[in-house]
Amino acid sequence: MLEFLAAAANAEAPPAWMGWLPIVGMIAIFWFLIIRPQMKQAKQHREKVAGLKKGDQVVTQGGIMGKVTKVDDNYADVEIAQGVKVKVVKSTIGDIVPPGGTAAND
Repeated sequence: MLEFLAAAANAEAPPAWMGWLPIVGMIAIFWFLIIRPQMKQAKQHREKVAGLKKGDQVVTQGGIMGKVTKVDDNYADVEIAQGVKVKVVKSTIGDIVPPGGTAAND
């Protein structure tokens, strides 16, 4: 019994960096599963909004669908019904409807 206690007392402790290994592992998992995909999606949205042009069918994040009639640096005029235009902030445009989708002004 005394030999066992003597051997345990002489055993070396693990290096200090081993305590940080699980934390670094969790950060890496969060990065690849949560943060990186969100950054990629935000970049795609910025590129899509930057390529907005007159005549595009869009859906705002509020669910309003219409046709773009004018595009500025920060704003876009969207016709939501015949003769009814609203000015929206470009970053609030959720998606661009591909050609062949249902038209909002017909």
